[in-house]
Amino acid sequence: MSTVDLSQFHKTFFEESLEGLDAMEAALLALDSGQTEPELVHTIFRAAHSIKGGAATFGFADVAAFTHVAESLLEEVRSERRGVDEKLIDLLLHAVDCLRAMLARSRRGQPVADADSEALRAELVRLVGGEAAPPAPAAAPNAASVAGWDIRFTALPHLLQSGNDPLRLFRELQQLGRLEVLRAVVVDAAPAQLAELDPSQCFLGWELRLHGAVARADIDAVFDWLDGDCELAIEPVADVTPAALVAAPPLPVAPLVAAPAPKVDPGPRRIRASAAASADGGSIRVSVDKVDALINMMGELVITQSMLSDIGEHFDQSQLERLREGLVQLERNTRELQESVMRIRMLPIASVFNRFPRLVRDLEHKLGKQVRLELHGEHTELDKTVLEKIGDPLVHLVRNAIDHGLETPTQRRAAGKPETGTLRLEAYHEGGNIVVQISDDGAGLNHAAITAKAVQCGLIRPEQELDDAEVAALIFQPGFSTAAQATDLSGRGVGMDVVRRNVRDLGGSIGVRSQSGKGSVFTIALPLTLAIIDGLVTAVGEERYIVPLISIVESLRLRPDMVRKIAGGGEVFHFRDAYLPIMRLHRAFGCAGAVTDIERGIVVVLEEEGRRVGLLVDDLLGQQQAVVKSLEAHYQRVEGISGATILSDGAVALIVDVGGVVRLGQQRSEAA
Repeated sequence: MSTVDLSQFHKTFFEESLEGLDAMEAALLALDSGQTEPELVHTIFRAAHSIKGGAATFGFADVAAFTHVAESLLEEVRSERRGVDEKLIDLLLHAVDCLRAMLARSRRGQPVADADSEALRAELVRLVGGEAAPPAPAAAPNAASVAGWDIRFTALPHLLQSGNDPLRLFRELQQLGRLEVLRAVVVDAAPAQLAELDPSQCFLGWELRLHGAVARADIDAVFDWLDGDCELAIEPVADVTPAALVAAPPLPVAPLVAAPAPKVDPGPRRIRASAAASADGGSIRVSVDKVDALINMMGELVITQSMLSDIGEHFDQSQLERLREGLVQLERNTRELQESVMRIRMLPIASVFNRFPRLVRDLEHKLGKQVRLELHGEHTELDKTVLEKIGDPLVHLVRNAIDHGLETPTQRRAAGKPETGTLRLEAYHEGGNIVVQISDDGAGLNHAAITAKAVQCGLIRPEQELDDAEVAALIFQPGFSTAAQATDLSGRGVGMDVVRRNVRDLGGSIGVRSQSGKGSVFTIALPLTLAIIDGLVTAVGEERYIVPLISIVESLRLRPDMVRKIAGGGEVFHFRDAYLPIMRLHRAFGCAGAVTDIERGIVVVLEEEGRRVGLLVDDLLGQQQAVVKSLEAHYQRVEGISGATILSDGAVALIVDVGGVVRLGQQRSEAA
């Protein structure tokens, strides 16, 4: 009989376990100190129990042992033998963090247990077994009053079909103490002839003895999944002679049947679509509604293709109108199919927002502040790639808002504000972008301190007058910080620069508004997807460049009298009460045969983070959706170019990085 290769299930186990840890953390954060809310405690306990069962099934013994002790502590809370206080919540949150790290090391094939996990496990063991508990009823003796337990366990025939495995149960019992198998029996219901035996049914029973001062609740937890699948009797052993303690031989590691998957908060029915091509072997949870829509669109496309094939086989002039209608229908079906496929990659931003309740709780305790976190628009969807990369910038902004923006309760009282500050995260769609706002009602940006630091760093002249927007832009300069000394939270001048760079790498922009004493609002605008953009195709010499439509303000032809030469060879033109620098695209990228006379070309006005620049091109060729291909994967990063695409005639066109072009234009203007 061949054994099952359990490694094929490891990926699913890790994903389900991490989801269980997320559920545990959310429930722990919702627990109030001094109150035991049964539903929340039950959610935490079931998540821990599922992770423990899966870890034991798949051979992750260190994870199973750690989770078992945490589960024992949770059992005391669930049975109301232990109250909930702030210290216990902090300890269990630390356990969640520790389990995440252990799972990560397991995934990488590294040693799972480390000094931190072992120290925390010892602390959990001390709490479970080292502190006095209220007297238990006579029917359930205290662990300290028994030397062991006699367990009579008889499987019902359908036990294996429910996803349970006796060997896994015995392995869990071995982690509690020394396990001795006194007798294994075949039940009377077993078929008399071997040929009549159904391998999917179990006809065995065992008499076991578990040695050691083990809590009855811990044994009950081992058999918790088997309700209705077995006959079970557990009785205490008053005394066991030490000489009689003979350890059972090690039980096999590989079970016959995998344990049931964790059942924590399943939510709507969803399908996991594996992304096998990705480097990390990631996956996406896709709702069945999206899959159904995709299948429906495929059906429509097949019908259209069949119609066009029929026209092609019997084509004559009378079929011309029908052919034209078929092509229009094909275009519509292709566009809808594209939208359906893109929606599969769209995930709610809640997966990013959900990390912040824990972060805010930890920071307010560390800094002695009181913070109320408000989350809005958690169901707003954006591309998985954008979602994965926006997490770190948002963490930076939230940390800075609590550290620098919100005041302490004493300071807020003195300013006539409520002691508890408000931090608000909001996501919503606007045009072709998703906008994420992080706002607080704190002290706002300290203009005087920022200006003084900028003068000290040589970023501005002492006599230079700056408006609010220019002062706010200074905090994004590399190495800029007004903190008196560096801390582990902020003050090294790298956070905001990293935020801006990461957002720009995603093709987005970031801006800030602040009012002294009222608070600050950071606004991040991101593309919904990095795969397809709507662009304006432009000609520059023999080359084609695509400019994202969302960044275009206006296109116009200039007369010679509208252009001014400035020192250093730069050019500016007058546009709506302001002078904007002109970027000649053919000079920036070395295009041969391009128009050099400004009056013969077209200037496309681009805007990025409130700054504008005029881009000189030869001609505008029309609007097109562009499938973005990375240059870095095959060539290298080019300043001012974000990628490439293939046009309908097979030619390659480069996609303009608006942020890079605007920065180049501003730098040349300032240098001049």
